[in-house]
This record gives sequence, C-alpha cells and structure tokens, in this order.
Amino acid sequence: MDVAPTTAREDLELLRSSAVAAGIIASSFFRAPVKAWTKDNASPVSEADILVDRYLAASLLAARPGYGWLSEETADNPSRLTCRRVFVVDPIDGTRGFLRGEDSWTVSLAVVEDGVPIAGVVYAPARNEMYDACRDAGARLNGAPLLRRRRAGALPLIPAPAAVHQELGAAGLSYTRGPSLPSLAYRLVQVASGKLDAAMSRRGAQDWDIAAAALILEECGIALMDVCSGPPLFNKRDVRHGALAALSDMSLKPLVHAALIKVYGCPSPAEPTPDPSLPS
Repeated sequence: MDVAPTTAREDLELLRSSAVAAGIIASSFFRAPVKAWTKDNASPVSEADILVDRYLAASLLAARPGYGWLSEETADNPSRLTCRRVFVVDPIDGTRGFLRGEDSWTVSLAVVEDGVPIAGVVYAPARNEMYDACRDAGARLNGAPLLRRRRAGALPLIPAPAAVHQELGAAGLSYTRGPSLPSLAYRLVQVASGKLDAAMSRRGAQDWDIAAAALILEECGIALMDVCSGPPLFNKRDVRHGALAALSDMSLKPLVHAALIKVYGCPSPAEPTPDPSLPS
C-alpha cells in the first residue's frame, strides 16, 4: 500500500489549481457548438467532458503518481482499491445543463483517503464560484470562509424529483419547491451556503457526484446521508449510493428521509442500483 507524501492542504491546493485549468478548458466549449453523444446508461457526454477528463488525469496523476484514479469518464481500474489515496473526479458535473447553456455546471474534484474525503473542490466556472474544503480545516467560497446565510422566517427551499415532492406534500410539509440544478454537486453545496435548505438524490449517485460536496458540507456542520445506510463511504468496489439527502435543518429529516425511502426504497445486498441519470 502506498504512503501519501503530502498533506491534505497540499492536495487541496493541487485540486484548486487543476479545477481552474479544467474550467478554462470546459468554458471554451460552453455555449458553443460541441460534439455530444449518449452513453450506455443513457446519460449524455460531450467532447468537453472527455478533454477535461484527459487533462485532469494527466496533470493530477503526474503530480501524485502513487494515487488511484476514479472518474466518471474513465474506465474503472480496480487497482484504485489498493491505493490509500484516490482522486475522485467528475470533469463536468451537470453535462445536460452544460449542453443546454445553463451556467450551474461544475468541475468536482476530491481526494479520498481510506474511504473518506480529505480535500475537495466544487468549481462553477460560469458563476465564478469555487467551493473547497480540507478535512478539519473548514470550507471556503472563493477563498473566504463559507458561512451559511440564514433564511430567517422563510419556508424551507427544497428542490426534489416530482415523486418526492408528491410525498412531501402528502405528508403535510410546508415548503417552497427549489430550482432544478443539473449538477448534484452544486445542489449539495447550496445547502452549505444557505441558498437551499435541503438537497437530495435518487438512488444511483456515484462517488464522483458527491465526494467533494460531502466534505464541504461536513466542514460546514451538515451531514450528507444515505437515507438507508448513513454516511457514505468512498472508493469501494461499487461506487454507487442509495438515495441521499443533505439537510440544514434536522427537523426536516423524518419527512424527507421517509419520502425518499418510499419513492426509491432501500437496496438489498444483491440488488443493482439504478442510474441517477435516468428519469425519476
């Protein structure tokens, strides 16, 4: 097993600089003609995703040759399971929105050590927002401490799939339906910022969708929870997760978790997890 020679802070600075460069590459394709196609799981991918992924693999692994690699746009290599530290990468999270010209897509990068994120970046180039965190050192937005802005007196603002909205309404929860943001990582960090009161995902989110955001949330005192099994662990053989929720107000937990479980259920050990890119 390899021994990591660098600190989490040093890894975070590597992720930050790499995210900026990746954002420049992706932005050159944004709102411009771009080749795109559909993967086997029916989710979209573009030439921008592939070029950003190749850049990140080359730059990050050159800087940390002993680290493993897990990316949405790279075929999985089981050798990552033998590495103590692993890069977990989504070169463009929210590709559907990216292709539609929406500006909330992100570059999501994390370093995971022994199954737990220790450094993470969620960068939204088109919005000039960089969220980052280092374990036990807090989270930041554009270099300043990330402080949650309270929405005093307002009903909870919660984006969710239609079926979950139906369950929350049937349960009698008073809230406002939040905006649809294609990047799951971006939705999650909006709970940390205070712009949203909850964010959630159907079963099937994968490590690269959530690893960086999970650390940013944690450093803001907010837990990202699998509603069936608790806090997610990363860099396992199966990188898919059950239905997830991040809540700024834990009084929301009983109704939100119950709604997600009713809509999506909990997987049995042998049951395949659905792909989150497919319609809910």
